[in-house]
Amino acid sequence: MEDRTELNTLGEFGLIERIASQQSFTHPLTVQGIGDDAAVIDGGKEYLLVSTELLAEGVHFDLSYVPLKHLGYKAVVAGISDILAMNGTPRQLTVGIAVSNRFSIEAIDTLYAGIYAACKEYEVELVGGDTTSSRAGLVLSVTAIGGVEKSKIVYRKGASAHDIICVSGDLGGAYLGLQVLEREKRVFLDDPENQPVLAGHEYVLERQLKPEARVDIIRQLRDLGIVPTSMIDISDGLASDLRQLAKASGLGVRVFEEQIPIHQKSYLTATELKLGPFTAALNGGEDYELLFTIKQEDYQKILDHTTDISFIGFVSPDPEEALFITKQNEAIPLAAQGWERTDTE
Repeated sequence: MEDRTELNTLGEFGLIERIASQQSFTHPLTVQGIGDDAAVIDGGKEYLLVSTELLAEGVHFDLSYVPLKHLGYKAVVAGISDILAMNGTPRQLTVGIAVSNRFSIEAIDTLYAGIYAACKEYEVELVGGDTTSSRAGLVLSVTAIGGVEKSKIVYRKGASAHDIICVSGDLGGAYLGLQVLEREKRVFLDDPENQPVLAGHEYVLERQLKPEARVDIIRQLRDLGIVPTSMIDISDGLASDLRQLAKASGLGVRVFEEQIPIHQKSYLTATELKLGPFTAALNGGEDYELLFTIKQEDYQKILDHTTDISFIGFVSPDPEEALFITKQNEAIPLAAQGWERTDTE
């Protein structure tokens, strides 16, 4: 009898590493395969970027509280964000769906209304895809395609010791929005007469249901003539994605609690839910903000000319060091999570 190894012994990142370890490239135009936010293909004057996002009902989304239009929009944002994380420009995408017969034509139209709304917002064209049947539920696959100047491409690797770690926007809101939705679902299941109480949580709900890709940050950096030394988008939580950057560069990281950007509305929601706002920021995921490193000489340029980028720490020369420094100066190891964390991410 053959040995059987359970998936949970590897986790998401371990599985990706296992798959990547078996790849070998023979095609001369393949530049980068598994292991970054997007695959890189030599397109002549520039690099072609390709990234795929797969979303499964019951794992990545719950249609009892996720509107189909929002789902379509968010799926596109997730794909586009990977292209941005390579410092690229998204241009096209393909969409594949597997649907069961519980979905009507009108429901599929609504899903695609969200997809087309995101395409219009980000000037991306839907150029193809596939449809098939599903025995149960909905599966959505989005492949985003873009390009980047060869001299401007940014990988997860590339950081140097003492580079400054930056993050766009604020963190934790998407996770807290999910917790609000899950709470209201439980209340409804206990008593269907109860109506959801969502007032006051509009900010975190939008962060969960309708995130935005940070095209503006990439444009700001280009205008300033700054090419990050490494970059990743925050889809798995700050802790996991920091460790991904550090591992790719063979270095460590130190980030500071007092520097982590958390919106006031997220603080208030976390307090109401009796959750730690920094726990949400570190482990929540789905913020789709950009996490990147810069050379120290670029610090002042960003400080003087941008308002939505925070400096949260620095790259350590010690590859074994991945630390979160609290306000009390306590050093806590950052733990990578991936889909070992929850079935609802």
